[in-house]
Amino acid sequence: MDHAHLSVRLAEAISRNGSRPATRIKAGDGWAVQTYRELGEKVSTLAAHLVGLGIEPGDRVLLLSNNRPEWSVADLALLSVRAVTVPVYPTSTPDQVRHIAADSGAVFAIVENGTLLDRIFPVWGELPGLRGVWTFDPTTSEDDRVRNLADVLAEPVEADADATAKARLAEASGDDLASIIYTSGTTGEPRGAMLTHRAFTFELDSLDAFFDITSEDTSLAFLPLSHALERAWTFKVLMSGALNTYVADARTVAEALVEARPSMFVSVPRLYEKVYSTVHQRVSASPAKKAIFAWAMGIGAQSQHAYRKGRRPSAWLRAQLPVADKLVFSAIRDALGGPKSVMACGGAPLRKEIEEFFSAAGMLVSQGYGLTEAAPLVSFNAPAAFKFGTVGRVIEGGEVKIADEGEIWYRGPNVMKGYWNNPDATAAAVDADGWLHTGDVGYVDTDGYLVITDRIKDIIVTSGGKNIAPAPIEGMILADPLFEHAVVLGNNRPFVTLLVRPSMPHLEELAEKLQVRFSDAAELANSPEVVEEIRRRVEALTEKLPSQERIKDFRVALEEFTMDNGLLTPTLKVKRRQVEERFASLIEDMYAKVQGRRTRRP
Repeated sequence: MDHAHLSVRLAEAISRNGSRPATRIKAGDGWAVQTYRELGEKVSTLAAHLVGLGIEPGDRVLLLSNNRPEWSVADLALLSVRAVTVPVYPTSTPDQVRHIAADSGAVFAIVENGTLLDRIFPVWGELPGLRGVWTFDPTTSEDDRVRNLADVLAEPVEADADATAKARLAEASGDDLASIIYTSGTTGEPRGAMLTHRAFTFELDSLDAFFDITSEDTSLAFLPLSHALERAWTFKVLMSGALNTYVADARTVAEALVEARPSMFVSVPRLYEKVYSTVHQRVSASPAKKAIFAWAMGIGAQSQHAYRKGRRPSAWLRAQLPVADKLVFSAIRDALGGPKSVMACGGAPLRKEIEEFFSAAGMLVSQGYGLTEAAPLVSFNAPAAFKFGTVGRVIEGGEVKIADEGEIWYRGPNVMKGYWNNPDATAAAVDADGWLHTGDVGYVDTDGYLVITDRIKDIIVTSGGKNIAPAPIEGMILADPLFEHAVVLGNNRPFVTLLVRPSMPHLEELAEKLQVRFSDAAELANSPEVVEEIRRRVEALTEKLPSQERIKDFRVALEEFTMDNGLLTPTLKVKRRQVEERFASLIEDMYAKVQGRRTRRP
């Protein structure tokens, strides 16, 4: 057996941790817990049934479900029979499911329930290769191609199928294709990145030198398992013998953190931003609370700075810390479910002030960088090697170089084999020397830490030829909790403008403060007092920018940005092209009025 194969790693974890808890999920007032031994038995049983179904090595199988332990059971069973898991986001439309199923040539699907089965039924007629579906939950479907997985698992395992499943695992190779993950992306049709078992296990090994993860640890899986980040992290958790707690609805993560009290989790910036914003909101109403908070953060920041320099904080700081902890820091830790050994962040840039905020409270956010095409890890910060404002050092065994236009190129064992069924896109993404062209712009600083500045595709080129990176400007604006999303505009335009989506609770607070009367959100957002206050805040936040990067005007977008309406990716990044299309008339009207004002000037 090849140790670079994920299923071989899992078998080792099961043998070491048989009676220890492997997975759990909320069930009523308690938890439904599954041990490693029980996990292994379910994986083996399902693997035999997959062989009995006729699943061959290399066959592609869709996996369409919200987070739950069965997701991992199905994934690991598919991998153990050397099939290829094709994860699909639960937010996908029938057309998106059709594209992924047709492009990958999927022969079968495993789906959570009737609701998600309805994403397949409308397009099944266009998928002649899709032979059937198994569902985690019972459904009302009378289609004989659909079966409930519990009924399948209740049937006796055929001896030949079981033997075949075991034989396949014995022949497994780290170079086997493990998964085709379709990139959600912010533009264009999704493309399937082909990732091997070795791509994932290489990453798992690289983390061992920087993080001490043991069977005593617990993690919280609330990002979609269909995303490469949560999927790879779940492999790490389970193969370390730790306990993985599954959260079916990411909107309940705040409650889940407090209830599950995990020692580890990975997240996108949105969670950290929410905690940061909530804490600042709670203290802003009281001058006394605001003063205590500022004092405590100062004590924490100075103490952490001393530790980072290898020094012990002064006696005065050490005397103040317990008080600061009791008054402020303990509440921040409690909001995240207690102390953490790993708090990772990826998927999008995390603002430096948020890193420093958690650090002052004694919680290190280890920001990293990656992309689906690298399975997904390229670089990461760690407790013994971190630097705020960066995405850490490049993974050991990988290498980065900065190419033309500042584009980051990456090469390593975790780079995809290519895009499934798309040689032209593969050739554009990975060159003959194995360098993955990430599309991101950045540099490596003098200490060897990678800094991301923007996406090449996001760079704004004004009609006057000025190149402007929107992400840093948006980061400045989002430092104000009044703004939930900020999109800087200006490509092929004479100047830069802004589209903002406000935080409705903060907007209502502002209305109360300004004594603005309103009948609905639109009237509030467009009231002269609110418009002027937004303008004042944006100007103050961006006042140090050069003139070509200063915001000349803005508009407020009241529609919520979500995955369901197509304005956010699954890692909660704004889809710029979709936003510009959705609000095209608002944007055009803004530019017309600004240019009209300029034309009328004497």
